[in-house]
Amino acid sequence: QLQLVESGGDLVQPGGSVRLSCAVSGFTVDRFAIGWFRQAAGKEREAVACIDTYGTKEYYAASRFTISRNNEGNALQMNSLKPEDSGLYYCAARSEYCRPSPSQYVYWGQGTQVIVSA
Repeated sequence: QLQLVESGGDLVQPGGSVRLSCAVSGFTVDRFAIGWFRQAAGKEREAVACIDTYGTKEYYAASRFTISRNNEGNALQMNSLKPEDSGLYYCAARSEYCRPSPSQYVYWGQGTQVIVSA
């Protein structure tokens, strides 16, 4: 079974930085996209960023974030964090290209929590 495991969530002060990692295992195809989504309390899950199999990046939530691939999966660097960035962050995978809708992703991690507070 495909596994996506997020890590790196933390309690951080406003203006600080967090680097989230997504480790992917068990994916049986070479061409796939990995996206990040977040869900704050009382809000819908929203797309944050995505990188597709060709390295094309999409940013949906904030220009303060940077997504990159690594050998294990990908990483999301989040800088200049604001309280409204708080939430449960998920990585997710789908075939080949990025999509902004959570419903287009069927492989999900369990989430890692980011809390931005003084």
